Amino acid sequence: MLSTQPIDSPLADGPVLLTGATGFLGMELLARYLEQTERTVYALVRARDDAEAAARLRAAAHEVVPNSEWYDSRLIAVRADLSEPGLGLHAAAREALAEQVVEIVHSAASVEFTLPLEEARTINVEGTRNMVELALLAQRRGGLRRFSHVSTAYVAGTHAGLFTEDDLDLNQDHRNTYERTKWEAEMLVRSYSAELPLQVFRPSIVVGERQTGWTPAFNVIYAPLKAFAKGATTPVMPARRRSPVDVVPVDYVADAIFALAGGGIEGEPGATYSLAAGPQASSVGELIDISAATFERARPFALPPSIYRRTVHQALLTRASGARRRWLERSEVFYPYFALRARYDTTRAQGTLAQEGIEVTPLHGYFDRLVGYALTAQWGKRPLTRVEAAALARRQPRFAPPPSPIAHPAAVSAATAAAMSARRAGRVRARA
Repeated sequence: MLSTQPIDSPLADGPVLLTGATGFLGMELLARYLEQTERTVYALVRARDDAEAAARLRAAAHEVVPNSEWYDSRLIAVRADLSEPGLGLHAAAREALAEQVVEIVHSAASVEFTLPLEEARTINVEGTRNMVELALLAQRRGGLRRFSHVSTAYVAGTHAGLFTEDDLDLNQDHRNTYERTKWEAEMLVRSYSAELPLQVFRPSIVVGERQTGWTPAFNVIYAPLKAFAKGATTPVMPARRRSPVDVVPVDYVADAIFALAGGGIEGEPGATYSLAAGPQASSVGELIDISAATFERARPFALPPSIYRRTVHQALLTRASGARRRWLERSEVFYPYFALRARYDTTRAQGTLAQEGIEVTPLHGYFDRLVGYALTAQWGKRPLTRVEAAALARRQPRFAPPPSPIAHPAAVSAATAAAMSARRAGRVRARA
């Protein structure tokens, strides 16, 4: 049942509506609204019934905040389906929700690269259209202050060169249905800029937290990291050493969105914020070097993906078996992200966020934590909650981040070294 209870917040900021609250970034946003405000949080949750929706949302809260039961009174799950007209809600429930919320943060999306185009459109474009319609309804009720849409830096697609925060349609192509449909969704949102109080956020590749390494999602850069860890890399990999690999920690992205969507920072009306590393992005070569040093593996030779596919891939696939073959088969979808030619302008985002001391950190400054957590969690097979990961990070020391992964490629935290030693010891015992 949808609660129509009055606002119960001394801050009188009004209720916020989140989509994607059970996903990676959405859980981080949920944690901030619960821990740093006293606002009521509505969350649209896909489920078979109201009880399942409530259970999924409670589980997400338990994953990311200590003593999550403290927040039950202001955490409200709304069973919905973003891809259905009207979000799958009865008209009365939809009206009541629109009258309640004063801010909407839409971060739900499919991040699958290989979905058929129409399926991806149903989720990413039609889902966004349905959220825009809810925002318009809330606007007509006179209460909507802000509609925040989480897009992606990869709306830039195949563009080469600088892609500014105001750029969107430069006749670029897109590498997969994820990029294409996120671009279409942002185009849709932008078409309502005269009618809605909009802002758009464009994260790049989102990885684990800086201090803990915590993540429930092991994709994109985690694919080659796992291959290094398991010794499954090949002598040649499809990449350009000079290409940027733009990676940002999830806590930076969540802090930025929370500050700008939650009102901690007064942003520009209708602005787009590129939540990317931008000028501080590492290069593919730096990522290869620090990964090879960390896992004590040979450094593979980087070959442009187009040449790699024509001359190397099939030969390697034919000869490979076990973990190496699985790596070759599963990693192909990520090849383009290690040979990008686009650079993301972050002038507006970084200038605005500096007001609150929110700054992006270069990858080498927290790489050890990413690896340490990935090894501890066995690449997702034995995940920890965010709360457990934070407790573990407090107990384990770490080395100070090196000034450059090239100058100090062997820098590995004690936590990472301990996790690697434990795994090696386990393999020795298994062989014995």
